[in-house]
This record gives sequence, structure tokens and C-alpha cells, in this order.
Amino acid sequence: MDGATSEATEGLAEAQARLWARLAELGIRTRTVEHPPVFTVAEAKALRGELPGGHCKSLFLRDKRRHWLLVALEDQRIDLKALRAPLGAGNLSFASPERLQAMLGVTPGSVTPFALINARGEDGGREPTLTVVLDRAMLAFDPLNYHPLRNDQTTAIAPADLVRFIRACGYEPVALDLAAEPPQPAALPQWP
Repeated sequence: MDGATSEATEGLAEAQARLWARLAELGIRTRTVEHPPVFTVAEAKALRGELPGGHCKSLFLRDKRRHWLLVALEDQRIDLKALRAPLGAGNLSFASPERLQAMLGVTPGSVTPFALINARGEDGGREPTLTVVLDRAMLAFDPLNYHPLRNDQTTAIAPADLVRFIRACGYEPVALDLAAEPPQPAALPQWP
């Protein structure tokens, strides 16, 4: 392992330790399974076997001024052009791997709402211009499955606990009905 790889591995281990500690502090129970690294939804489907719950994808998007972490069911079609109006966005594109690493501390293939534990501005210090967007249909599944900052593990979490974690990271998530044509704002579910 070269020096840069070793440093990245140590940084990931520290970030994941912070994630587990924060979830424990919030009283959030999760279950994590290990598997070979996956980089696409198709690879994840092939490897996961009978892992129950909603399987999800996370996209880190941007326009010229802001960023969005869009979290949806893995098979939900995402039309970036159709998202502009409900998000109040300009032309949307995927953020670069460098921006993803700088702002959320993860690499492509590992984008996850759990990365909010690492959220920071582009310059490393100021608050990020980031909005968390959740697919309303996704929140009907229990549990929900995401990578815990790395793509060789999958962590299951209850939807109410996911929203609680996001809020504890300082973000108020917004829900969109991504299945609607065009996507429409939606209310977050109310959990007991």
C-alpha cells in the first residue's frame, strides 16, 4: 500500500468510527454487512442476495451556486432537467469526484446520506451550500440500505432514524415525489 492509499484508508476508518459513534449517541440501531466493493446499482443487485428493505442510490448534484444530495430508491429514474423546477435549481450536473471528496469526504461509488457526518464547504471550512433531498417513495421501506462511507459494506437503517440522523447533522431534508411527472414536492412522513 502506498502512502496516499494508507492515509486514505486511515481517514476512512476515522470517519467511519465517527459515524458509528454518532449513531450510537443518537440511539440509532443499524445492521451492517460486508461484501466485495460495488460501484453501480447493477453490481449491488448482483451481490446483495436476500438483503431485505429498500435499496437506494445517492447522487451528489450541483448547479453554479448550490449542491444537492439526492437519495432515492435504486431503480428510480432521475431526470436532472425535470428536477430543476422543484429544486429551484439552474442546470444540474453531477459534482466532480474532487468536489465530492472535498465536501462529503467520500469517493464515487460510496455516496451516501451517512456522508453528512463529514459535510463541509468546498474550501474545507465554511458551511456547505447543500440540500438533502429524499425520494418520498423510498421512505415507505423499512429498513433502508446505504453504504456506510465505503462501498464494500451496506448498512440498514429505519427511515425515521435516517431522517433523525440527517437532522442531527444540521440538515432539514426535503422530500420529492420522484415518480411524479414532473417530480413534485412532498411531505416527509410522520413517524411515532
